[in-house]
Amino acid sequence: MQTDTKASAIKRLNRIEGQVRGLAKMIDEDRYCIDVVTQISAVQAALRRVEEEILRDHIAHCVEHAIQSGDPDAQREKIAELIAVLGRSGR
Repeated sequence: MQTDTKASAIKRLNRIEGQVRGLAKMIDEDRYCIDVVTQISAVQAALRRVEEEILRDHIAHCVEHAIQSGDPDAQREKIAELIAVLGRSGR
């Protein structure tokens, strides 16, 4: 993972960690259910943005490297990984 992507992902994940702690506090304080669900949606959206950033980095570097290598096995492996991960994430 590239240094700038790594730093950005860690920063975002730290922020998300705070959001999750806030969610636990909201539940502990018996906050209104719809407010809790709204915050859960915000956390899920934030995680999707981190996922997209990491996938973009992977494609720009790992997949690109496999393509440039000319190694068909490495190319197939990277494409298979992408298909599998995208299938799991429901995209």
